[in-house]
Amino acid sequence: MFEALENSTAAIWVGESLWGYPLLLGLHVVGLAIVAGIFIMLDLRILGLNKGVAYESFLSLFPLAWIGLAINAMSGTALFSSQATTFISNTPFLFKIGSITVGIICAVLIRGRLRLSAASWDAPGAGASGATRLMAVVSLFSWIGAIAAGRLIAYL
Repeated sequence: MFEALENSTAAIWVGESLWGYPLLLGLHVVGLAIVAGIFIMLDLRILGLNKGVAYESFLSLFPLAWIGLAINAMSGTALFSSQATTFISNTPFLFKIGSITVGIICAVLIRGRLRLSAASWDAPGAGASGATRLMAVVSLFSWIGAIAAGRLIAYL
């Protein structure tokens, strides 16, 4: 199945054309900056940094984060297709996919808590619950892990 994917017209274009891989890699970096940037900033806010930023302000950023995630999913799938048989057994790649999955789950759960409680968290002396803070730590490490593993794919 992965060999067939690598031999598809799109995968060959990605792997062999002058602009395919660099263009998709550029899109992947933009998507990464959007999705990881928003979620890491939210995680840091939940953990007590950036106190000048209201929790409610992050709710309006979620649609943009999902757009960044969609950009990454599409560009990542195309990049994967060009070397599917290599990537499918690559430990950093598998760790990256696992980290992204955990990060997305955390983002969905945190968003739900944020929608319910953001206004009360912004009150003086208030903040996110311990469980939400733990989710933010897991999320933060997931996104950082995904980024680090993504870089290691080329070297391991």
